[in-house]
Amino acid sequence: MPDEQQVLNNIFLVFYGGVAALSLIACAYLLLRRGNAFAADITPPIRLRRWTAALFAAITLSHVCYLPMYVLTSKDWVSLSYLVGGLLDSMTVFPLAIVVLLVMLQDRRRPLWPVGVVVAPLVAAGALCVAAGRVTLLPFIYGYFLLMCIGIIIYMVRATRQYGRWLHDNYADLEHKEVWQSLVVMAVMLLALGIYTFEIGGQAYEFVMQVIVALLVCYFLWRAETLSDLTVQEVSGHEVAPLLGFEVTSPDNLTTPKPQDPSLSIRNKIGPLLKQYCEEPQLYLQNDISLSQLAKQIGVNRVYLSQHFAMQHTTYNGYINGLRIRHFINLYQESATAHQPVTVQQLAFQSGFRSYGTFNTAFKQTMGMTATEWMRNTTK
Repeated sequence: MPDEQQVLNNIFLVFYGGVAALSLIACAYLLLRRGNAFAADITPPIRLRRWTAALFAAITLSHVCYLPMYVLTSKDWVSLSYLVGGLLDSMTVFPLAIVVLLVMLQDRRRPLWPVGVVVAPLVAAGALCVAAGRVTLLPFIYGYFLLMCIGIIIYMVRATRQYGRWLHDNYADLEHKEVWQSLVVMAVMLLALGIYTFEIGGQAYEFVMQVIVALLVCYFLWRAETLSDLTVQEVSGHEVAPLLGFEVTSPDNLTTPKPQDPSLSIRNKIGPLLKQYCEEPQLYLQNDISLSQLAKQIGVNRVYLSQHFAMQHTTYNGYINGLRIRHFINLYQESATAHQPVTVQQLAFQSGFRSYGTFNTAFKQTMGMTATEWMRNTTK
């Protein structure tokens, strides 16, 4: 009968192969499937799907390169497998993971070539180690890796915060848009890579590393399918306001005259335009209307509209959700007066919120308490 260690080795190899198969299947899914099996109503960014598929392919290839370490007994082959695997990870897995995290941030199209520049010293050190057949540059690799991690963390924290501000300036519904989890994922990735780089050995270490890889594959696959594509702006519904510089027919069949000098006069007209074309027709009840869509609806430049909200000491997110909260309060008061039984969730959806969690956050920010607490205090 095989000894206990042999049984553990066999179990690990099965698990190791399973993680490799998982990443390969995830890669094939992203490349070959056109629809979204996770959330049919969401259109994810094609660019993110492709980069994530490339990451999964690199993870699969990395597992293949490391396999001789677990199935061969020759020390030379094991050592070579370790060095080649480390070089491959430096060239593909690690930079691709950072690229995927950057592509998730859709406030602007960030250049990706700096990622290659950052990892180039690691690749060069790895190539020298492979050529020499031993880890001769280990102190340099450790030191540079530490500095690289610090730099990446600082950059990603700043970039994610910038992205969050951009979301609040352009979207009222933040569901399927925020990527704050990427900071946690990045920390896990760097921790795992650090453990791997510093060679903390043992059977438990090998299992933990594979569990981390499997979790990362699942996260990136979920995120690649559930993150909304914010690069495509489509106006839903009919337009209810004139576009500056053109004559259009309004819903009541009246022709709106063109302003003589939009660039000078529009700033003072944004408030009345918002009231006339957003608040009165309750345009804010559309689930996912963006700043660009609202600007087009009322016929103003989106930059002017954004500046208007800034001058009011609010954001687009705060403006739209404030109107929705006010609508929720009116609905509740009407229902209470008519003694009609309603639920908070029902009224939240009727007020334009697609996510109950988003409603709870917006209500507490606006009213200083949860909707349930407010309703309880109102009925006293």
